[in-house]
Amino acid sequence: MTGIPIVPQWIGLGAAGLLLAALAFFAFRAYQRRSRRKSLLARLERVADAAAHQVLVPDGMGGFIHIDHILLTPRGVLVLDTRRVAGLIFGGDQMSDWTVMGRGHRYTFDNPQPALYDRIAAVKAIVGEVPVEGRLLFSNVGKFTKGIPKWVVMLDGIEVEFPVVARGDPTFAPPEQYQEAWSRLVAQLRPSPHLFTNL
Repeated sequence: MTGIPIVPQWIGLGAAGLLLAALAFFAFRAYQRRSRRKSLLARLERVADAAAHQVLVPDGMGGFIHIDHILLTPRGVLVLDTRRVAGLIFGGDQMSDWTVMGRGHRYTFDNPQPALYDRIAAVKAIVGEVPVEGRLLFSNVGKFTKGIPKWVVMLDGIEVEFPVVARGDPTFAPPEQYQEAWSRLVAQLRPSPHLFTNL
């Protein structure tokens, strides 16, 4: 019985080729993540005079609460909870669980609105009378089929709801009390160990 001879050099070359392909794949994925992150941060910076990302805020009970992004806008302070959810999203204000369906999978996650209210309250306790708003910022890879729930904004709509800031134009600058409150807030922030959500 004759067999195909095994040449060690070919095995080594094949293994090296597989390794290079794997490295190229992971390098490309890392590049995509960095690119999405850079794009998201640039987009958020356009609608804000100042921003803090991936931070812990005192919760008023001796602990801290994670916040993805906090922005100082001409309207006050904006708290953003970012979500990358691919597929069709079924969610509503009165639903305790929201459901996602897409490409052969179905899963649920907790309604994120109550957690957003907690984050807003933590920031409000620090900035006092300055207006604090919150939004659940969803990436464009998902779609709400039955209408968009309260406080949800899709990534493409962020500049619609919060217009681009005209930096350097004093008529668009936040009032001095907003800036003082922002300084007070930033002084109490800590870096968060949570992973960055790339939209």
